[in-house]
Order: sequence, then C-alpha cells, then structure tokens
Amino acid sequence: MCVPSNLFYMVDLFLKKGINQKWPTLRSRSSKLFKKKPVEVFVKTKMTTSVAKKRFLVNQMPDFAENQVEVPTEQIIKQINEYISDIRENFQPTERNGKDGLYLGTAGVAYMYYHLSKVPAMGARREELLREAVEYLRPALDVCTYEVNEMNIPGLLLGNCGVYAVASAVFAATGEEKESLRYRELYNDAAKYCKELNFLPYGSDELFVGRAGYICGAIWMSRQTAKAFKTEDIFDLCRIVVLSGKQYAQSTKTPSSLMYSYYDVEYLGAGHGICSILLILMSVPGYLDANPLDAKVVQDAVDYLLSLQDEHGNFPAATDEIKNQSNELIHWCHGAGGVVYLMAKAYLSWKNDKYLKACERAADLIWEKGLLRKGPGLCHGVAGNGYVFLLLHRLTGKDKYLHRAIKFSEFLEDAHFKQMARVPDNPHSLFEGIAGTVCFLSDMLQPQNAAFPFLDVF
Repeated sequence: MCVPSNLFYMVDLFLKKGINQKWPTLRSRSSKLFKKKPVEVFVKTKMTTSVAKKRFLVNQMPDFAENQVEVPTEQIIKQINEYISDIRENFQPTERNGKDGLYLGTAGVAYMYYHLSKVPAMGARREELLREAVEYLRPALDVCTYEVNEMNIPGLLLGNCGVYAVASAVFAATGEEKESLRYRELYNDAAKYCKELNFLPYGSDELFVGRAGYICGAIWMSRQTAKAFKTEDIFDLCRIVVLSGKQYAQSTKTPSSLMYSYYDVEYLGAGHGICSILLILMSVPGYLDANPLDAKVVQDAVDYLLSLQDEHGNFPAATDEIKNQSNELIHWCHGAGGVVYLMAKAYLSWKNDKYLKACERAADLIWEKGLLRKGPGLCHGVAGNGYVFLLLHRLTGKDKYLHRAIKFSEFLEDAHFKQMARVPDNPHSLFEGIAGTVCFLSDMLQPQNAAFPFLDVF
C-alpha cells in the first residue's frame, strides 16, 4: 500500500473532526480548472463563520418545478473533454503517479477511461479511450510488482487488488483475454491473505484496504468480465466479516448487532465504516439467502444505522458523535452522501418504504447543503454528492432527482465555485479529483445506468 494506513487515518481524522485548514498542494500537480484565488473566507449574508457553515456553499439554484427535464448533452461532453485535457497535461502516466492505488493513482484514471468507453454517447471514441486506459494502467501495474506486502495486496482502493480488477476489466474490453485472465487470477489468489480474522492490525473489514473492499472488487470484476467470482472464497470472507462484526459488537456492548472499528474509531459511513461493509454483504449474490442467521444480524445492523438518521436527514460520522446534535459532514465518505447507498440497497432488498424515505430525506439534505467547498471530487466533493441524485432517479424514476443532478453538474462550471473551492491534494485522481468528476458527468449521459464507482446497488 503506497499511502501508509496511519497517514491516511490521520488525514481522515482531520476531515472527520472538522479541522478547517488548507492542505498543501504541489504546484506541478494542481488542476488548471480550479486555480486558487487569494480569498480566505467564503462570506454570504445568510452564513456565519462557523466551521459547519463553511463546509458548503449556499444552494441558490432553482429546484424542480414539474418542468420537462433534458440532459444538456453537448455541454456535459464539453466539460468532460476539458477535464480529460487537464488530466493528460498535468497527470502523466508515470511510475511516480502510478502509486497510491485506485484512490489517488493512475489506476483510478484508467478506471475513468474504461468507464467512459462504456458510455453510448462516447461510443465513437471507444478504442481511443481504451488505449488511454491501458496507458494509465501500466505504471500502476508496474508498482504492483514491487508492492508485495501481503497485508496490502487485497486492498481495493489502496492496494494491489483494485488495480488487478480494473486491469482484468480493461483487457477483457480490449480483447486481450490472456491478460484479463492473468489479473483475474492474481485477484482471486489474494483472497488467502484476508481470511485471517485480524489480518490487519488496525481494522480488517473496511472498504479501502479490508475484506469488504476485496469482496466489492470481486463482485465488480465479475460483472465487468462476465466471469463468475470464486463463490467458496467470497462466501468464506462474508462469514468472517459477520463473525468479526459480532465479536466486536459483543466485546464493546454496542447496541448494534454488528460493529467494526478502523484505527479504534467506530466509523458509520461509507469511507471506512459499517455502512459500506453492510452494503457489500447485501450485494453478494446468494449469500444472505443461504445464511438466514447472518441475514438477520445484517438487517438488524441496517436498522440500527437507520435509527441514527437525524431530523435533517444526516448520519453521524462515527459512534462517538451519535449524541452530537450537529452532524456536519455530508460527504460520500462520512454522512448521508454514502449511507444513502445502503438504504437504497435495503429498500431494493426488503421493499420497506422506511428505507426509501431515508434515501429521500438524505437527498433533500444534499440538495440543500451538498455543494461542498472541498472541491469537485467523489469522496468529499460536489460530484460525489451529485451521484446521490442519479441514484434516487434510478430508484424512483422521478425527474426531480435528474433535475438536481443536472444542476450539480452545472455548478461545477460556476465561476464562484471555482474561486471558492479548495484545490484537492490530488486534483486529478479518481476519488479526490476530476477523474471522479468525469465519471459523474459521463453517467449524466446515461442516467438509467448511473452508478457510483464500484457501488452499483441495482
């Protein structure tokens, strides 16, 4: 793993606890689309100087008014092309940039190109896009040849396996079946590394580096390549995840049937928390049907998390914030922007309207407070929150949500946003930067198939 787990934890803890500071950005890697101007504080008459109200820009865009909704295809393609040009100019496919897995490295850009190649509106450029995907994959694959620490291999977003999964999908798309098989076998072989209950000393079940991520990647790779995952291995890992969550919940006497910690923090959201772990368990075809006792504890844990949604529609970032009356983080990684995917999956699985209502409350909150100053990215940015509306559009068929997604895509071009938004530390990456923004914009062109990267709940 190229980004040390303890370093990632410290950065995440800053985000979670709300320390409002600017992170240094390397001038050579900054995005030309989000140049900083010498303005320190965003001031608006309706806003105070509190940290919470500095997190987002006030949404003054018109909400849906029963009018016909039309996706501005030409404008979105123009945006996509501008972002791609920025990436090609400022984030070359070098070994230095190939580090840090899917989350920050060139493998995430390769995913972006692969994702674009599947969008019908980009069909005329499919071969070109796949060539670019291969070019950006190569340095990440080279890095994997010397990143051989067994603890780091299974990681989806910050480990080798995420790179292997994208490589298998890309080479399947280019017709290079032997290469696709090679990386699929490397991926499958890595299951052995995460079958020990505590194979990581700081939390073995979360999405970025743990078992949930490994299972998630196996499901995604299977869908992309039309090749079955190794059911025995994946079911074994699911059983271990459930056992781990039970043991931790019992040892800490938590009110949830399952609970997990990452660096001694009981995260609740999608980034490192129970939310994404539960979502992945529910997404494994056939597992909960074959294991009704596990299905019961999973649903109980989902309902526990649902009980934590506040009156505004948000969720605490971690259990130590449950009594906090101000849940400030509205991101994919922490808060409603990520938990909504679990609630959508629960609604699709169990057909109970309480989960749909939770999704709708979260979406309303994100419309109000989801224009994040952190930038345009997926993990904690405008594109990540914009994906929530594409999810709700698929879930409900309501044009209101497509309208809101369009408005968030338009806001990315807003001059005030570009002036006030922070430049991410890794401005061209999949999860922090504009590679993820491109994925969101490309899914605007195919809203009927839109899905947050690796987390298609349908």
